[in-house]
Amino acid sequence: MNSPKTGIYTASLTPFTASYEPEIPALISHVQWLLENGADGVALLGSTGEANSMTLEQRQAIIEHSTRKLPADRLLIGTGSCALQDTIKLTKVSIDAGVYAVLVLPPFYYKPQSEESIIRFYSELIAAVNDSRLRIIFYNFPKFTGYNFDHNVIGKMKQRFGEIAAGIKDSSGNWENMSGVAQNVSDFMVYSGTETFLLETLLNGGAGCITATANLIATECQQVFQAWKNEQLEDAKQKQKKLTSLRKAFESYPFVSGLKSIFADQKDSNEWKHMMPPFDGLMKDQLHELKEKIKDLGLDLSKRLS
Repeated sequence: MNSPKTGIYTASLTPFTASYEPEIPALISHVQWLLENGADGVALLGSTGEANSMTLEQRQAIIEHSTRKLPADRLLIGTGSCALQDTIKLTKVSIDAGVYAVLVLPPFYYKPQSEESIIRFYSELIAAVNDSRLRIIFYNFPKFTGYNFDHNVIGKMKQRFGEIAAGIKDSSGNWENMSGVAQNVSDFMVYSGTETFLLETLLNGGAGCITATANLIATECQQVFQAWKNEQLEDAKQKQKKLTSLRKAFESYPFVSGLKSIFADQKDSNEWKHMMPPFDGLMKDQLHELKEKIKDLGLDLSKRLS
């Protein structure tokens, strides 16, 4: 059975047609390229993948078609939705396709009213799916969801759900929150949602990161991970400094817009030019500025994306 891995997960972009249909063959090719260029695994249908701007049918099609060509044990599928029934549906589709590790947001329009209400949401999901192979990575992104998973509620869900409660992607940007979970919840995989905290996460017992910018810089993320794994701490610290600088270069722009604009510019392919509204591509001067920042940090985009 496949379970979440330690290391570097890329939160994959999703290419689209001009009519906003997922370009699934291009997505499969992109994921294969990511897995060959530094990513230990790939998360499909997350925030970077514009999942919650898609229809249920589009998300289902991506799961069913991509898993026929990609290694299930290296995938993590985003199934979180506002509607519990949609989350159940997509989670079942993922398991039927052989991917048991799913990334699940809490309800993000009507907010959980208490710890018990959030536990009830996941309890009903687990009961409805009714498959012991299920492994949930809780997706903590309070900027978008309005709810923060702290170590208290995570500890309660780990105690109640056992090994099904497998880990968390923490995109809160709050190191105290991340370290609190890593230090207080045992047998639980903590992934930072930003590579800025990659080394700190690893040093505090975490599993790695799940990050958008690894669409371009999974190699640099992997260098930090390998240096840490080989107990080369000073080398890991130096590589982390470069990695953090690269991350900061992207943070001036919306990640989807910045990353897709770079792919569209370097590859001159239509599928990277299209974004689900309300996203839009960078202006020419913004794209030029971003490319210059990346170049100054020693990353040759033409070689990386050739």
